[in-house]
Amino acid sequence: MHNILLIGAGKSTSSLIDYFKRKAEVENLHVTIIDRNLDLARKIVGNNERFELKNIDIFDEQLRYDAIKNCDIVISMLPARFHLPVAKDALALGKHMITASYISKELKDLEPEIKQKGLVFMNEIGLDPGIDHMSAMRVIDHIKNSGAQMILFESFTGGLVAPESDDNLWHYKFTWNPRNVVVAGQGGVAQFLHAGQYKYIPYHKLFRRTEFLEIDGYGRFEGYPNRDSLKYQSIYGLEEATTMYRGTMRRVGFSRAWNVFVQLGMTDDTYTIEASENMTKRDFVNAFLPFSPTDSVELKLRQYLKIDQDDELWLKLEELDLFDGETRIGIKNATPAQMLQKILEDKWTLKPDDKDMIVMYHKFGYKMNGEHKQIDSQLVVKGDDQIYTAMAKTVGLPVAIATIKILKGEIKTPGVHLPITSEVYTPILKELKEYGVVFNENEVPFQCYNPNAVAG
Repeated sequence: MHNILLIGAGKSTSSLIDYFKRKAEVENLHVTIIDRNLDLARKIVGNNERFELKNIDIFDEQLRYDAIKNCDIVISMLPARFHLPVAKDALALGKHMITASYISKELKDLEPEIKQKGLVFMNEIGLDPGIDHMSAMRVIDHIKNSGAQMILFESFTGGLVAPESDDNLWHYKFTWNPRNVVVAGQGGVAQFLHAGQYKYIPYHKLFRRTEFLEIDGYGRFEGYPNRDSLKYQSIYGLEEATTMYRGTMRRVGFSRAWNVFVQLGMTDDTYTIEASENMTKRDFVNAFLPFSPTDSVELKLRQYLKIDQDDELWLKLEELDLFDGETRIGIKNATPAQMLQKILEDKWTLKPDDKDMIVMYHKFGYKMNGEHKQIDSQLVVKGDDQIYTAMAKTVGLPVAIATIKILKGEIKTPGVHLPITSEVYTPILKELKEYGVVFNENEVPFQCYNPNAVAG
């Protein structure tokens, strides 16, 4: 019997748990799930005797150690900052480990001992990072193996609302952790390579430097750059490429409107606001504007950011009820980012019948026999409902599939990995097709840059 330990049972684990439920008999699995809140897991698992649900505190070192001791592989679906204690226990006990998070320096430092013990520590095996790595490397390896030279790679991912559930002017709702959306792009400079030139975009300019993208059947989107695209040149083996760009996708117009919050300082998470619990939305907006004994909050904001009253951007702000002077936001000792998050959650939370949508787009430019060519690869995945969302599918299924492959010895190279080798991406991408995670790849005319991109 294969003993699996899943630490963390949040919204992104529904498809992961369901996969194990469907595979439990044929793969002879016993799955232990631990978390403080097991409501979702109970709903999915029911009375299945192959599952054991434990409501324990994973920060209790002895309880965590004992749980890991009794498994063959541990999956940590905790926030990234909590992976290291789990990893150290797994290493000490000689257990394989999987996370969907980026590889930290501290985890990478453990690799010599992990290799010595013959363990597989697979990371970045969710959606982004995860499916983006695997789908990109499959095409990159194919292009290189054909004798061609990669010269361009761009990749964008968006967690969005499905068109049939799109009912606001922002064309956006929260499909994953709202906090991560509010603070996205902070803590560093976006850096990438574009047509042989290194580009650097500070946070306060990030949302005004977008690139336009077309997704077949779904229209136009925009993408803004992630923090560090350059490190993936060496990871993907693209040292000769002259363009290396990874970004986030939104519907056109979102970034310009979001930039209002950035310019005002509402996304700052480094300090707390005095008497925040007494603030209305109108008070919150006014706190970032110049004082005037006569001008209204609306007038000050329009003048400060040079927004016309009939501009759709202004309509987006009004739709959020930002100028409501009656309702208190009601968070004590809150940072600006926490206040903004609460305002947005009131408007952008998915309704019971809403569906989310994942969109991913890769652009591969290469040179073969003196001719420039390009492949565009597109993925669209829609959620089924509020439990089996597109986000949960695309994050949880790769984790689940990788778990079984490691247990069966089909993925066996020891070390701290992300899924960029054929040993990993070939079987996982093949199985993901069974769940509707399918990339549409087409050869298109080569473009060394997107002529519709904002200048810069």
